[in-house]
Amino acid sequence: MNFFASDGVRLVYRVDGPDDAPTIVMVNSLGTNLRMWDHQVALLSGNLRVVRYDCRGHGGSDVPAGPYTIERLGLDLLALLDTLQIERAYICGLSLGGMITLWFAAQNPDRVTRAVFANAAARIGTTEIWNERIDAVRTGGMAAVRDAVLARFLSEGFRRRHPEVVRQIGEMIQATNPTGYIGTCAALRDGDLREMVPTIHVPSLIIAGALDESTPLSQSQELHAAIMGSELVVLHEAAHLSNVEQPDEFSKAVLGFLAQS
Repeated sequence: MNFFASDGVRLVYRVDGPDDAPTIVMVNSLGTNLRMWDHQVALLSGNLRVVRYDCRGHGGSDVPAGPYTIERLGLDLLALLDTLQIERAYICGLSLGGMITLWFAAQNPDRVTRAVFANAAARIGTTEIWNERIDAVRTGGMAAVRDAVLARFLSEGFRRRHPEVVRQIGEMIQATNPTGYIGTCAALRDGDLREMVPTIHVPSLIIAGALDESTPLSQSQELHAAIMGSELVVLHEAAHLSNVEQPDEFSKAVLGFLAQS
């Protein structure tokens, strides 16, 4: 495993695929780690250099005291690109990762060739929802929210058909450090990019899950309307972790979009 430093915090990253291929950086969701992209890596790394990392407070990365901010998480992404001396890259983020990618595309357009915002929104949830989540984890640890998060991450039908995948995602959630999770919940609670999103002018793809309750299709449609020239793909049999529920369709949509560059 490799590490890079951002603002004194050590973060884990991994690189797969040919060194001389175009780079795509994939940014994970709240409560997961870089392994959430395993299926995409298998499909994308033949033609792309795939870079993944664990956001601060997650996976093998350090867990500084919170609260965190979307800006701070976006600066971690910038530090990764600088560490690997990547001048421009494709950036793909889902959920929390999608919000980080929105911030990054607005603030650092010269570093982004194309951007994918999956199951994302300029404003996710409400202050009350995030405060309730924070209180639950502070009181009962990750076990207090694990099942509820899984129910929003993956549709009922998928959970019934794929218990092994459900177990793996559940283990990711359970293993997340409560301090890091709470710090990141605060970033989502306080993050509002609605004024920033219309300033994004990099070529953009928005991927939505028709069964997504956390970032409903209506919010993806709002992003599509706000980002000039963006494309919208709806995965009809997917909830919030659309890349997990529909891995082939997700990867095909990303590859098709990147092939336009």
